[in-house]
Amino acid sequence: MLATRIRRWKPVALTTAAVLVGLAAPALTASSAAATTTAYDSTYYKNAIGKTGTSLKSALHTIITPQTKLSYSAVWEALKATDQDPNNGNNVKLLYSGISRSKSLNGGNTGNWNREHVWAQSHGDFGTSAGPGTDLHHLRPEDVQVNSIRGNKDFDNGGSSFTNSGGSLTDSNSFEPRDAVKGDVARMILYMAVRYEGGDSWPDLEPNDAVTNGSVPLHGRLSVLKQWNDEDPPDAFEERRNQLIYDTYQKNRNPFIDHPEWVEAIW
Repeated sequence: MLATRIRRWKPVALTTAAVLVGLAAPALTASSAAATTTAYDSTYYKNAIGKTGTSLKSALHTIITPQTKLSYSAVWEALKATDQDPNNGNNVKLLYSGISRSKSLNGGNTGNWNREHVWAQSHGDFGTSAGPGTDLHHLRPEDVQVNSIRGNKDFDNGGSSFTNSGGSLTDSNSFEPRDAVKGDVARMILYMAVRYEGGDSWPDLEPNDAVTNGSVPLHGRLSVLKQWNDEDPPDAFEERRNQLIYDTYQKNRNPFIDHPEWVEAIW
């Protein structure tokens, strides 16, 4: 299990005399989900501000539903931009394994990276047609074999390591991503649950607390996803990705990257 992320206080420089008298250090305090930006609160999110529960979920659904839809083939080039390795512009950063791999190695063979549906496409059987099957907010590059190992498993803590795991774990019915992207996974799953509510010919996608969802339009485990959202807040990579999808590709945002505290406000 990912240890709870804490805020570490940096002590102010102390004189030798002060150290000798043994001044107590400030207590460690646990961090909680908080807004990463309020830049869109008076515009994009204005109809959601101040709401909670089903009212907030409904407002966010209305806000993020309008989007430019990509073809599945166009996703290849989009991922090369959205998931570019910040330390190597020729590579993409793979989600679960954390490997940096050449952008040109996209495909279906061993050693290639392909298009991972974080909300497993079989959970609702939406395939790869324009819509949930091509939504960049949950599509990420991943090693072909690692993608196969994850398969359509729900997310949960626990399991064993595997080749190119990068710290991710798996067992017979669940998958645990590496610590650095646990929150990313949670926010992608919950974005899908808000965006796709069954009103535009696609299934009504919802989170639940199970790991045996198979082909029904449910994804779990919700209690663990909420924990991961708190423990792994959005980082610069995730924020850049959200902005690029909004500006360049789909023209909609993942609200849980901007306001991770909305996860608890809804669920």
